[in-house]
Amino acid sequence: MILLNMSLPNASIKVTHFIIGGFDTVKRPIAVGVVMLITYLLAVIANVLNILFIIFDKRLHKPMYILICNLAVVDILYCCSTTPTMIGVLLAGVNTISYVECFIQISAFQSHTFGSASHMILIIMAIDRYVAICHPLRYSSIMTTRTVVGLSAAAWGVSVVLVSILIGLTVRLSRCRSTIQNSYCDNASLFKLSCEDVSINNIYGLFFTVLLFTSSIASIAATYFRIALICWIKKNKDLNNKALQTCASHLVLYLIMLWSGFLTIILHRFPNYPDLRKIAYVLFHVVPANLNPIIYGILFSFLVEIKEGYPSLKHIDEGLYQELS
Repeated sequence: MILLNMSLPNASIKVTHFIIGGFDTVKRPIAVGVVMLITYLLAVIANVLNILFIIFDKRLHKPMYILICNLAVVDILYCCSTTPTMIGVLLAGVNTISYVECFIQISAFQSHTFGSASHMILIIMAIDRYVAICHPLRYSSIMTTRTVVGLSAAAWGVSVVLVSILIGLTVRLSRCRSTIQNSYCDNASLFKLSCEDVSINNIYGLFFTVLLFTSSIASIAATYFRIALICWIKKNKDLNNKALQTCASHLVLYLIMLWSGFLTIILHRFPNYPDLRKIAYVLFHVVPANLNPIIYGILFSFLVEIKEGYPSLKHIDEGLYQELS
């Protein structure tokens, strides 16, 4: 196995492995690696437990929790796609990755398949909240299990198609360098290793990002504006407060995903701050995957509280209560 690391202009080479240079400046790699290993295990275990909790609690066999299961699966797959590589670099000093493994990571990374699917699933969750609150009597006929499963499959399908184009544009490029200036493989870091014209990559990447974020922000803003309006004009304050609290958990999940994505994208545009970018990328792996299960757990406890403490809500608004309980 030969690792080539050339930086001559326009010198095309065949790279079979890449060197991960994101942790070269870390002074205590073992300590950082141990912390990452612990947070990685906690994130995976917590998300698995949430999935099992939903599976075995029949009260949660409802459309919204199918979506929560989707997000938990995203967190697990996302962590498992890149975090083991970072842990290997820090704890074992294995700072190389094969060409194929690198592209698998790219397909799974942040704003790519898993990240895109997360945004789309959160949009579906916002629609679910909108129907439950604004059209409660029609909720059971609109947001059926079949509908939610179909929408979830569509979210994954659209993500795969958009990301496939993104990856295809990167695969076509030859490379004149093999050192990735990041802690794992991501699309932008990889196509920057090429000495060819990458304008089309930048254009499509910008299109992909703008499409994802504008559609996401617009959908969430529109649904929550409508929800806020309906709740404001409704007379039952208890029902409105409880409904808004369930929406708050979804909104927190969305804001975590949104700002994490914004931060990593913005920092990629500032090459003068490589260390800050690397830290932000690591935090993007650690923070959401560990916070999301906690938010799910709070939501589950809240729903049990509603069922036990507010049984009268069922007679006020049956469609919404069925979803909240």
